[in-house]
Amino acid sequence: MKDLHSRKFVFLDRDGVINRDSPDYIKNWSEFHFLPGSLKALALLKENGYNVVVITNQSIIGRKMVEPHILQNTHDNMRRVAAENGGEIREIFFCPHTPDDHCDCRKPKPGLLHQARDAFGLDLSNHAMIGDSAKDILAARAAGCGMALLVGTGNGKTALEDLRRKGVEPDYAAQDLLDAVKWLLARDKEASGGLHA
Repeated sequence: MKDLHSRKFVFLDRDGVINRDSPDYIKNWSEFHFLPGSLKALALLKENGYNVVVITNQSIIGRKMVEPHILQNTHDNMRRVAAENGGEIREIFFCPHTPDDHCDCRKPKPGLLHQARDAFGLDLSNHAMIGDSAKDILAARAAGCGMALLVGTGNGKTALEDLRRKGVEPDYAAQDLLDAVKWLLARDKEASGGLHA
């Protein structure tokens, strides 16, 4: 991992943050639709020296709804379109398990973030997680991420209520990924360097 462009990282959930979520799951590339502004947000992150890492629960594998190569195809296409629009998704870590598997990697557990931490040699307290669900924010808190941002797309609106019932607040409640990224970049400027490892 010595070819990293910088030591700034941001972790993004996938469904409901980058692309439209579905109660029937996103089972293939034809069902994957980028949310408005998300490609611009990815481009802004790259332009400002961030390494984007996707952290996503994908129980469609454990539920036997799709084969792993179909999920890989979706992710390959997501990365391709992001690159064509000026962004870059550095890596994707996904949990293939169902809730019944009681694994350590399914959010809200912090396992996926720990995998990313170990792969890149990071201090997670210097980096941010952006998600649309309570699971994302709780995983970020459990992993020790420096910031946890909630977007209003996907499950964001109900997630904020759920989090507040649990006594947890995100560092910022954004309208969408683009709003979250702009907030993050503005905070970087104020902090004269932002989230460096």
